Amino acid sequence: MDYRYSDYSIEQLREEVGRLKEKAQKAEQLGNISEVAINERKLQVAMAYMLNPEDFQANDIHELSGDPGHTFKINYINGVFAWGHRINLLNEQYEKEEAIPISLLGDKVEEK
Repeated sequence: MDYRYSDYSIEQLREEVGRLKEKAQKAEQLGNISEVAINERKLQVAMAYMLNPEDFQANDIHELSGDPGHTFKINYINGVFAWGHRINLLNEQYEKEEAIPISLLGDKVEEK
């Protein structure tokens, strides 16, 4: 029977993160790039469930982990996902709204 990450305890989430890291490393060694991407996305979502969504607020701007050229402005939080817009180095906000796991949000930055 499958469980949802929301049903996992913190310890179960940590174990799942470890399993997913291992699976991603094995896939990378085998050269299976798509499987690496799938496991990394699952890893990001599992890690998001170990964070408190209340630590993130609408209109806050955060660095994006793994994407130094962009920041992310939160419109709202829905579960463990932040909905909002990417902002590039020229401070241009992308038109398309997207949802990202809160585990991808880095440090909060001050508005320019």
